[in-house]
Amino acid sequence: MSLLKILGPVMVGPSSSHTLGALKISRFAYKLVGKTPDKVTFLLHGSFSKTYKGHGTDRALLAGIMGFKQDDPRIKDAFEVAKERGLEYSFEIQDLGEVHPNTVRIKFEVEGIVHEIEGSSIGGGDIKITNIDSVPCDLSWDYDTLVIVNKDIPKALEKILDAINVNVANLYLRRINALLERALTIVELDEPVDNLEEIKKIPYVYECYFIGRDY
Repeated sequence: MSLLKILGPVMVGPSSSHTLGALKISRFAYKLVGKTPDKVTFLLHGSFSKTYKGHGTDRALLAGIMGFKQDDPRIKDAFEVAKERGLEYSFEIQDLGEVHPNTVRIKFEVEGIVHEIEGSSIGGGDIKITNIDSVPCDLSWDYDTLVIVNKDIPKALEKILDAINVNVANLYLRRINALLERALTIVELDEPVDNLEEIKKIPYVYECYFIGRDY
C-alpha cells in the first residue's frame, strides 16, 4: 500500500469516497465533452443517496461536471458557480441494481446530444467507470481514453485501430443501433494520441472524444 493511500489524497472535501471519488467520476463526464453541459441529472445509488448532502457529494458532482479539479477552492461554491453558468441540474435517488454502493449515473446534455456515464467510487479517491453511453466497461481512468461512435460494418474497427498511433491497453466495443449500423468503441491507451483530428476524419467515424487521464 502506498503512502498516498494511507494518508489520503489532497482534496477539498471531507471524504475520499463520497467527495473526491464523486468529483472524479463527474469530471470524467466533463472531459468526455470538454465543456460544462447545458443540463445534467445525477442518479444517486446506495450510500451516495443517503449521505450526498452531509458528505458534500452533491457539491463534488457539480464541481466535477464543471471541470473543477480535486484541489480547486471553488468546489465549496459549486452551487453558486453552477447558477452563474446557467447549468440546469438535479439530484435523484435511484436503485441502480447490483452495483457498488457508491455509484452514480450521470445523464447530461450538450447542444442537444445526450450522454450517460455510470461510475463507482471504490475508496481512497479511486473510481471505476462502468458504463459509457450504454456500453459496459471497467475503466479506472489510469489510461488516456478514446470514445468513438463508428459505423458498424466489417473492417471499420480495423481502420480505426490502424489510425491509432500509440499502444492500445484495453478495448470495449458494442453495437448500439443495428438498423443505423452504429457501434460504440472505447479504447484505453498507454499515452495520448497526437493525431486525433486524423482519426475523426476516418469515413467510418461519426463521433470521437478523447478523455485524457488526470495526473
